[in-house]
Formats: sequence, C-alpha cells, structure tokens
Amino acid sequence: MRILTLDDILDTYSKIVQRGYGFFLSKFTLNKDSRAISAFDKSSEQTSNWWIIPAVNERWNRMVSGDPLTDHKQHLIKNFLKEERGLRLLSLGSGACEHELELANYPHFAEITCVDINQANLDRAKVIATKENKNQMKFVCSNVEDYSFPDHYFDLVIFNDSLHHFKNVEHLLAHPIKNCLKPKGKLVIHEYVGPKRLQYPKHQLKAINKAIQLIDKPYRKRYKTNITKNHYYGSGVLRMIVADPSECVDSNNILPGIHKNFKTLEEKKYGGNILMSVLKDISHHFVTLDDKKKAVLDSLFKFEDDYLKENPSDFIFGVYEKSESDTL
Repeated sequence: MRILTLDDILDTYSKIVQRGYGFFLSKFTLNKDSRAISAFDKSSEQTSNWWIIPAVNERWNRMVSGDPLTDHKQHLIKNFLKEERGLRLLSLGSGACEHELELANYPHFAEITCVDINQANLDRAKVIATKENKNQMKFVCSNVEDYSFPDHYFDLVIFNDSLHHFKNVEHLLAHPIKNCLKPKGKLVIHEYVGPKRLQYPKHQLKAINKAIQLIDKPYRKRYKTNITKNHYYGSGVLRMIVADPSECVDSNNILPGIHKNFKTLEEKKYGGNILMSVLKDISHHFVTLDDKKKAVLDSLFKFEDDYLKENPSDFIFGVYEKSESDTL
C-alpha cells in the first residue's frame, strides 16, 4: 500500500491550477461528505481525463456493444429492455444525472429516481428535466445509508461510475439493492471494479510507465501546466482519503458481491487498466486528432488490449438479474 507518492504532489498542484484554490481548500474539513461533494461539483470541473476523448468513448462503445456509435445505455435498451414499458428505475450516485436525462428520452420508463448527495447537481438536472418535460424524473438528495429503499418496487437499479464510491458493497447489494428490486429485476453497472484505493500491483504500474513512453513528448504536457508527464508513481492512500474519502473505497468487492447475489446476464470488459492512468492530465491533447495523434492513441489501445489478454479488466459493463424466487 502506497501512503504518499510524487503523483499525489503533482495531482494536488494540477487540481489547484485546473479548479482553483477554492476547490483545494474545500478538502480541509473533517466532514467526509463535504469532501466527497466537492469532488463532484460539476460547476467548477476542469479536468483532462480519459473520458473527454471521443476516440476513447468509441473504444468503450465498441468493447461493450460492438459498435463505436452505440453506447452502453443504447445497448441496454436494445438488448434487454426492448419490449418493456412502465419501468421504474433507481440510479444511486447519479451525480449531475446526464445518463438518467438521456434514458428519460426513451418510452420505456414510467419513473426514474436519481439519488445523490450533491444537491446542486440535482438542482441543475431538475431544471433541465422540467424544461424538457421529463416529468417521470424524481430527484432525492440523500446518502445511501439514509435513503428509504421501498420493498420490491424498482425494475432496474443502475450505477454509472458510482458503485465504487460506496462502502460495504456486498451488504449494499445483498440487502437494500436486492430487496428494492422486483422479482426478475435487473442490476446494471458501468463501473470501475479494480483495486481498492487505486492501489495497483507492481506489474500494472510497470505497464503504465511503459505505455507512457509510447507518447511523443509534446503530448505529455499536463493540462494548464508546463510539467511533462514522464512517469506514473501511482496514488497514495492519504491523498485519496483527503481528496475524496469515497473514492474506490471497496471497489475490489464489487464483482464478488454481484456474482454472489445476482445472475449474470451479460458482462463486458472495457479496460482502463492502462489508459486511465496514462492519459490522466494529458487527455486534452487527443480530443481532436490528426494522423500523428491517432497513431499514438492506436498504439496505446493495442498496448492495453495486449495487457487485458493476461489480466482482468478494471472497468466492466454488466447486466445482472434478481432471481424470481429471491426475496428477503
């Protein structure tokens, strides 16, 4: 376990430059929820992470659905909910509700309940939902511990990059989540399921650093700084807890907890073991591509593909089902 690394110092400096001193000072509070909320305040977010790269999103889509233009939500609708109507959906840790607002465009859902601890993000989503007449959407500001899960009420529970922020994952899945689903109800994840607190093994760190060297030096300049990214040292536990106490707090138990309590309908890996860390703070160079940048990305994609042949994926899209006879 790494307590403090050089990347922690570089990341702290980068966050100050990218998001301002107000964001940095928000971490100096003993209130864990306040620190977690500040990490997901969309109003001040300026980052250069892998998810901003269109080619990376197309890669995810291809790995999940087989089509670079069909994302995991469209894949879910087409392959698992095509004939369904009147569905009730619960999204835990919904953040700014981008995914849920998109799902509300489909006729399949009679009710979409978004639960998150950040009231400001929910308020912004509610304004959009009202403007677009998405009256099936409900917004609840709550911790998962305080949320009142109705018994056998929802047809789907979804986690879009949020389940790794919950502690005691197996208990959450085995009790409130399973109990709030109807018989044959579905659990859907699009999620980081890798090592707890991003404590990657040595062989993964070695592979990440090898991949960094595939990138031409001009494209390794960190976002809004003059610092060149030459090496990845990994995340220290201390900074992770200070920055966001919920980050990857029990991520290594997500898949074991799901497999123990639900039937697997589909499980697709979409990597991230290499790309997430390699592209952190330098992704802005690859938002628009010329031939040279495309060649760099292609080499990184192939590198991660080769790595995944011998290692489990850190990110998974999965659809799981509650047994019809499984009640608590």
